[in-house]
Amino acid sequence: MKPFLSHTGVAVPLLQRNIDTDAIIPSREMKQVSKRGLGEGLFAGWRYTLPGSREVNPSFVLNRTEYEGASIILAGDNFGCGSSREHAVWALMEYGIRVVLASGFGAIFHTNCIRNGLLPVCLQERTINELAEQVGGDPQGNLVTIDLQQCLIRCGEREWHFVLDEAARHMLLNGLDPIALTQQHHIKIDSFEQARRRAHRWAYAPLEDCVEGMLS
Repeated sequence: MKPFLSHTGVAVPLLQRNIDTDAIIPSREMKQVSKRGLGEGLFAGWRYTLPGSREVNPSFVLNRTEYEGASIILAGDNFGCGSSREHAVWALMEYGIRVVLASGFGAIFHTNCIRNGLLPVCLQERTINELAEQVGGDPQGNLVTIDLQQCLIRCGEREWHFVLDEAARHMLLNGLDPIALTQQHHIKIDSFEQARRRAHRWAYAPLEDCVEGMLS
């Protein structure tokens, strides 16, 4: 997982509330167990004209030319609610989304974001609307910057401060998934294992020795 320090990109507004994980990636689009190949199915029910088709819906915001290359989503409350499918985060990231700014998140979706390197920032609804207004009709010119080191959002001459749980911030800044986070404590883990082996030698004896002891 790559460290997340700061990101600047085009912000796209999806301001409706309760966008669930089935809207983010419909179940029919999850045909593989890999993380790859999901970006095409992102918001498939909205991006395309018919279920299962790939005929582009020109009215959907992500298909509009002014939002080409969007990497930041401005969302309403409870973004990512619904089922716990991690595919929703994988689809967003493969499409190119690095940050979601919302007035609220589904709890499991929020955790999945942190574990996969996508930054979820919770802001007041008023702030989301201010950002959407600041981006205005020129999203390619009014780029948004999210600085995780300083916990600041910038667009034009304006700045907004945000708060993120320190443990989540540490994982993102250092590019740590849960496994890598655990491996940071490898010295303590190794020490514990060695002490346990000394205290409970029988539990680590070769199987044939155990069988021989039982038969003797």
